[in-house]
Amino acid sequence: MVTVITLVGSEQAEIGRRFVYLGAQMECRTCKLKGICLNLDKGSEYVVKSLRPPVHDCDLSEDKVRVVEVEKVSRDIVLEKKYAMDGMTVSFKPSGCGQIGCPHYFKCNPAGLDVDDKVTIDKVVSKVECPVDESRFIVRTR
Repeated sequence: MVTVITLVGSEQAEIGRRFVYLGAQMECRTCKLKGICLNLDKGSEYVVKSLRPPVHDCDLSEDKVRVVEVEKVSRDIVLEKKYAMDGMTVSFKPSGCGQIGCPHYFKCNPAGLDVDDKVTIDKVVSKVECPVDESRFIVRTR
């Protein structure tokens, strides 16, 4: 795995903590640290591997941010059958069913992924039982 240096909020800076990178915010445009802070892939999940001593102020969080080493980790999401193929890079299409109580809802509509964001499928994991009869599969992405 490739280790990347980035910044996270001081309260999130703990070894083993996982997070989904949601992308740049308005406050980030003029920040002198944006080069190190905005170097992750939007919609991907990361785990904090180690902490580094520098701590900086952050206008976005109104708190401190800490330098950390992170690794991208696999993430399971649910896609339509036609997009579920090992090794493929596809444009993400969330479920439009709106069934918030469904056990797969948050994998069909994962945090940090928007319509047409690119995802690479490492492995098709399994078919899911869909309450509105869509043909959908759990896939492991990177």
